[in-house]
Amino acid sequence: MPATSKTELLAASEREFSKLQQLLDDLPAMLRLEKDADGISPKDIVGHRAHWIDLFLGWYRDGLAGRPVWFPAKGYKWNETPRYNADLRQRQSGLSWQSVRSLLDSNHAELLALIEGLDEEELYGGPMKGSNNKWTTGRWAEAAGPSHYRSASKYLRQRRARFEEERNQRGKSSPGQSGVT
Repeated sequence: MPATSKTELLAASEREFSKLQQLLDDLPAMLRLEKDADGISPKDIVGHRAHWIDLFLGWYRDGLAGRPVWFPAKGYKWNETPRYNADLRQRQSGLSWQSVRSLLDSNHAELLALIEGLDEEELYGGPMKGSNNKWTTGRWAEAAGPSHYRSASKYLRQRRARFEEERNQRGKSSPGQSGVT
């Protein structure tokens, strides 16, 4: 269920970010840059989450200032999100694991600062300015933060499980480990 108050939103943001951070801290180094069948690495997932927080913050600032708000970004429509994300991965391809982790940390801190600086009415009193839909600022913040953290955590748990399963399979098929005498 989506958060409906500032307190719930802050709690969800902290809880989901903490879970994600623990997963990132425990992720094997050799898995961090490894691409999956779709060409996406855990590093790409972290960079994506950091970037979408920044997108939301830009949407909020632009809407508040009365400037046009481009969803998801100028030159892209919502139905072109896969293309946007592929372009984002290309733009972020030169970033290191530590760089995307730092970016996520700093953007999360900015997200929390925005939430903490707004009152209930500003977060949940009506649609976010410039959004051209019924979503409140709080709902947009949740989509950019805790919801994205949850989906990243799910993806990373699955990737880690596959990685460990493959490693275990390789270990079982190594000479002298087959159990055959």
